[in-house]
Amino acid sequence: MIDTITLQVIGSALRSICEEMGVALIRAAYSTNIKERRDCSAALFDSQGQLVAQAEHIPVHLGAMSDAVAAVLPESPEPGDIFILNDPFRGGTHLPDITLVAPIGAGGKVIAYAASRAHHADVGGIEPGSMPAASVRLFEEGVVIPPTRLAAGGRIRGDFLETLLSGMRRPQERRGDLKAQMGACKIAERRLLDLVDQKGLSLVLAAMAAATRYSERRMRSAIAALPNGVYRAQDFLERNSIDLKIAVTVTIDGEKIMVDFKGTSPQEKGNLNCPIAVTRSACYFVLRAVTDPGIPPNAGALRPVRISAPEGSLVNARPPAAVAAGNVETSQRIADAVALAFSKVLPLPAQSQGTMNNVTLGGGKEGGVFSYYETIGGGAGGCPKAEGASGIHVGMTNTLNTPVEALELAFPIRVERYELRRGSGGEGRRRGGEGVVRSLRLLEPARLSLLSDRRRRAPLGAAGGSPGLPGRNLVNGKEVPAKTSMTLSPEDVVTIETPGGGGHGVREAS
Repeated sequence: MIDTITLQVIGSALRSICEEMGVALIRAAYSTNIKERRDCSAALFDSQGQLVAQAEHIPVHLGAMSDAVAAVLPESPEPGDIFILNDPFRGGTHLPDITLVAPIGAGGKVIAYAASRAHHADVGGIEPGSMPAASVRLFEEGVVIPPTRLAAGGRIRGDFLETLLSGMRRPQERRGDLKAQMGACKIAERRLLDLVDQKGLSLVLAAMAAATRYSERRMRSAIAALPNGVYRAQDFLERNSIDLKIAVTVTIDGEKIMVDFKGTSPQEKGNLNCPIAVTRSACYFVLRAVTDPGIPPNAGALRPVRISAPEGSLVNARPPAAVAAGNVETSQRIADAVALAFSKVLPLPAQSQGTMNNVTLGGGKEGGVFSYYETIGGGAGGCPKAEGASGIHVGMTNTLNTPVEALELAFPIRVERYELRRGSGGEGRRRGGEGVVRSLRLLEPARLSLLSDRRRRAPLGAAGGSPGLPGRNLVNGKEVPAKTSMTLSPEDVVTIETPGGGGHGVREAS
């Protein structure tokens, strides 16, 4: 039996290790996408691959990272190994998100796993930036990496690494970012072993197990406080002129919650498909938000939750389906649909922008000279007691923007406008947050890929509030589709107008 104070001390130490991993990764990274936007995550797992602690990083990364560790376990990992993977159907999310998993040993056995996941600015494929709008098969989106030893016995497998990088644009940058991830895992090993030296191996292992039991008890208690019942909702993704349905049924039964996606559209020929790991991640994000966000996020908090989705559906796609947009856009809509179901029994905010507004630009010879990727914030939904925030990343993303100075220093791009999109938030007693206008002028030829949503269907208001404005994508002032790839010339201007959040409540007459 471990006492409460010791559990809190060791639990805080484990979370601190994850935070330090993230700081080390960000500071050592080469690409602006990681060092400026902080598109990366870190977590610790026990010897069975159960999540023990995580940093407050990217929800779509963290909720799916347990699958990466589970994919590595059959490979008999040993201390000194580092595994690399990005296969969405074997522990990954989409191909740019490369995950490293490092076993940590003490007392002659593996006691934990450190994992870092980072979105790399390019991993090959048919478009620079590896976020194509037109991919229909996974291999078109980049190099597919099954769980593989990147290092064995403490030594990097140099030949394997060079072969891997040869299939990616800007291999030097990729190498630098991967080494930053390796460094983050090394820091986790050092700090965890320091903790073992201070507290003793048996106590640290006992605290890991106790932490998950504690989170499970708190989650069961939070669920039990919700009204039992069956709550249904649906929302839609835009495949240009076609709508793809996400249907969800949430069943609250005592201390358990079941989330079922029966009735969701089949997987599509494009890349809005989700591996089941991403679907689970979106569900966990909403469940944490609507129950008790203070519950330590680990494997225990997920035990009372059951998630089912028809195989071959949009939210549980079969390989070799393309998934580039599934991770970034479908995950957002899954979260929206699940939250909409909970809103039938809980006073939740209006819908936020519901898209990541993915912009990818790559230029130079064969697209290899530069590769810029960014997601752009928008409006958050109005809340029962507060207006929605403006110009913020919402839902399954938690990144920063790329600062104008850093963007213009790193890429042949000039930022012509970056401002709030006034009037885009929905009216209501509590207004929705404003979206953003971001205009980029190309100084060299480039390929553009856009993966965005909520261009036809606006974010909904709540409790009588008005919807926010849908977003728009423009090239040289002419509107272009939500999901598209095209070639641009120098002096072309790409403008992204992101959606505003929905308003909450009926506005009182003045």
